[in-house]
Amino acid sequence: MSDSFKDRQWKTLDKDLKRLSQVGTAAQSVSRPLVGVGISLAFIIAAALAAALVTGNTPGLLFVMAAAAFGAYMALNIGANDVANNMGPAVGANALSMAGAIAIAAICESAGALIAGGDVVSTISKGIIAPESVADSATFTWAMMAALLAAAVWVNIATWIGAPVSTTHSVVGGVLGAGVAAAGITAVDWPTMGGIAASWVISPFLGGVIAAGMLAFIKWKVVYRDDKIAAARVWVPVLIGVMSAAFATYLAMKGLKHLFDIGLGHAVLIGVLVGVLAGLVSVPLIRRQSEGLENRNRSLKVMFTGPLVISAGLLSFAHGANDVANAVGPLAAIVHAQQDGEVAGQVAIPVWVMVIGAFGISFGLMLFGPKLIRMVGSQITKLNPVRAYCVALSAALTVIVASWLGLPVSSTHIAVGGVFGVGFFREWDAERRWRRMDQTLPQAKRLAPEERRRRKLVRRSHFMTIVAAWGITVPATALLSGGLFAAIMALK
Repeated sequence: MSDSFKDRQWKTLDKDLKRLSQVGTAAQSVSRPLVGVGISLAFIIAAALAAALVTGNTPGLLFVMAAAAFGAYMALNIGANDVANNMGPAVGANALSMAGAIAIAAICESAGALIAGGDVVSTISKGIIAPESVADSATFTWAMMAALLAAAVWVNIATWIGAPVSTTHSVVGGVLGAGVAAAGITAVDWPTMGGIAASWVISPFLGGVIAAGMLAFIKWKVVYRDDKIAAARVWVPVLIGVMSAAFATYLAMKGLKHLFDIGLGHAVLIGVLVGVLAGLVSVPLIRRQSEGLENRNRSLKVMFTGPLVISAGLLSFAHGANDVANAVGPLAAIVHAQQDGEVAGQVAIPVWVMVIGAFGISFGLMLFGPKLIRMVGSQITKLNPVRAYCVALSAALTVIVASWLGLPVSSTHIAVGGVFGVGFFREWDAERRWRRMDQTLPQAKRLAPEERRRRKLVRRSHFMTIVAAWGITVPATALLSGGLFAAIMALK
């Protein structure tokens, strides 16, 4: 057999092996989403079976099992969508890897839900429907199941199209639609609904303004200084102290309130004490960290990476403490209605219900979270540790300001609004610097207006998609929930 023939055989074999390798890669790409769906279905079934085992011979056992399955489905979607708002900036700034972010978020979300998730929750989300307006426990149970399923389906759709939406608003819309279908339009507390609607605008606006203001301050005091390292040694400890004070206050108000009775004044006092202590402790640490760093913007990123990672974990803890109720609140209400045969304004959350919420959020994050993490972290605007720090800090400060003003806010809208605020500030700052350069450059070397418009630092397509998704969340879930409830009643 000639050498040329052998060579042709080997080349043919190499081509066949490459084809097989490509087939294997394609099969993995196709099967990977199916694995996530399979694990999710297994978790939903396990939640329903666990509800049956725990509740035993409770009247309406099938209702409880179905509600547990819907609650598990909602928790999976909260993990896939909402948690991206906390971890996206850190991943986009390369302060955390995707795997590291998912691990930290899963631990902190579960800890927040189980430690500070609270033992009492409003059965009619945010008090938008009067409990006494619902005719009986059976009607109430169907209404809550329709609301829970509608909210979960909408968040699932939003995650699929790549839009971070408020799960709180999804549940509100679901309860609104099912409540109107069950008890009529007069059962709605419209002033409360008006406050929730106002938060659609207030939350992202406050988050964006505060994030942009923090970035402007850092650029003014550190980035644009001749000696950036010396300026950072002065101001980074101050910023760490501000961050620590904000998060201590935030956690006291939003997480620890479930364990202790803490008012706004006491929470602020706790924050100030923690902030002063953290600022003092960070002075020698920042000085040691800055030794040997070059006088460049890139060196500043090193000093903000640690605080950014810590803030992402704290945001996840507080999110788990609060938003787990979006998944388990209606479920707890259904369990109470079936066991006690009455509709109550507030009910205790059983431990097994809280466990379903906590584990569902973690599974949803691990299986489907990376898509929204990339969206928030890198596809809206380019983030680095300094910009991402401003976004994280704005989330805590906005909640504090909104609580002081008595305004309802959405953590999703705040975080994404902060990303938009940072991006639009960068556009304004770049335009301002271009105009200054134009005054010193000849006409031939100036940047053309068309080129300036092309160099937008916020992707307008994502901006419009997200704003549209925010605007239709409550109406969409309300219509879906009302339709589901009407269909259920027609089939009875």
